[in-house]
Amino acid sequence: EATIEIFNERGLKFTVDELTSSLSMSKKTFYSVFLDKRSLFYEMVDYCFDYIRESKNDLVRSDSLDTVTKLRLVMGILTEKYENIDLSKLYILRDKYPEVYAHVAERLESDWEETIKLLEQGVREGHLRPFNIPIFKLMMETSLEQFFQKDVLVRNHMSYQDALAAVVDILLDNAKGKVKSDFSKHWRTRNGTADEHTAITVAYNLCMAARMAGADVDYAL
Repeated sequence: EATIEIFNERGLKFTVDELTSSLSMSKKTFYSVFLDKRSLFYEMVDYCFDYIRESKNDLVRSDSLDTVTKLRLVMGILTEKYENIDLSKLYILRDKYPEVYAHVAERLESDWEETIKLLEQGVREGHLRPFNIPIFKLMMETSLEQFFQKDVLVRNHMSYQDALAAVVDILLDNAKGKVKSDFSKHWRTRNGTADEHTAITVAYNLCMAARMAGADVDYAL
């Protein structure tokens, strides 16, 4: 928890001294648990993803939600516990801590079993049309990896939560049938400015992947 707080304040630039001081902990104690900052970040990734996985499982087991609502919540989940984490800064990991970044990508690609079951259930129930689920999964993973590989969210003053919600809307709405999506609206920031080149590029890639999955996509912006 303390690591998350200082990460939000300083990004990756904080020192072990600053962290241990905020915890009233000695450096000796810190190094008895973690080898270095890299191992600390590695453990932080698992800590966050494990908690989110538990929250997903709770949603899946709920009897009060329909299948599509469960899908939107499960795919777009960021629990209240971590909703204030500045995930838009995670792109810095790629250069500073490539092993930790690779672990983030690995965790993003895992824990899909329950989501896939919900997608298959949505098709059986008629809420979703038949479509290529592996391609759908690839589209979701690729979008999230783009957020972590580049500073697109920072430059557009866009939170990870908002970007994730936009991607989930685009994918699920197209899985439900033909949807004419204003992608520039999805990616435009609150003050009306946007990196239009990045927005259109990401949107076009989503459209192409959707077409591969069998969706009837309208490319109009």
